Amino acid sequence: MPNNDTFLQQRHAVVTGASRGIGAAIARALARAGAHLTLIGRSRDGLEKIATELSALTRVHTEAVDVSDNAAVHTAMQAAEQALGPIHILVNNAGQASSQPFEKTDWAMWQSMININLGGTYSCTHAALPSMLQAAAKGTAGRIIHVASTAGLQGYAYVSAYTAAKHGVVGLTRALALELARKNITVNAICPGYTETDIVQSAIDNIVAKTGKTVAQAREALADRNPQKQLVQPEEIAQAVLWLCGPGSGAINGQAIAIDGGELAG
Repeated sequence: MPNNDTFLQQRHAVVTGASRGIGAAIARALARAGAHLTLIGRSRDGLEKIATELSALTRVHTEAVDVSDNAAVHTAMQAAEQALGPIHILVNNAGQASSQPFEKTDWAMWQSMININLGGTYSCTHAALPSMLQAAAKGTAGRIIHVASTAGLQGYAYVSAYTAAKHGVVGLTRALALELARKNITVNAICPGYTETDIVQSAIDNIVAKTGKTVAQAREALADRNPQKQLVQPEEIAQAVLWLCGPGSGAINGQAIAIDGGELAG
């Protein structure tokens, strides 16, 4: 990690799914490093809350938009550039997970998981890339970071649509990294294991409802997948994103970095 606490000063970073959980943790880390922020999410109230918190540290712009709406995403990225200048960093964090056995996964659920997790990553990257390419051509390196999942690197039962979408995000990461390798932009994915977020809380609630386990037992069952026997914390993911944005990470490209306490090591 760079020693300069404000090493991202004057850089414009866009973070999706920024109103809570991992996205909010990433926004805080980037703000402390000096980046100007565009925060994107579906909840305007949630965005304004985190924006108010971070406005004491940096310039903050918000766009309330659903990342699965391609046209709205392009409009939001244009507004972001108008507000804070060229985009240098894009963190595609917005995502959603729904759980059902495959035979109960209907077309609507399947399409929803693909549209939000993979389609949203496509739309945000496609919309931000022209601005990033212009900035990169003028000497300011670009960083695209997709927050995927360990479900993008291995299979998980009962979340087939989510797993397929996150595998797609990892594939997109690798393909785009090769396309942009000589254009001063790197593309990487962060793949968290079970993390202390609302998505995991929903998984816990689902386990309780379907198995009769207590909340503590359900939480323990998820943490048990991690060899460290604990849930990953959003701040740990934020620190990895911050490192990938730093000046010493230029050779890290096309990687899917697991943050999972060693879950995929065995």
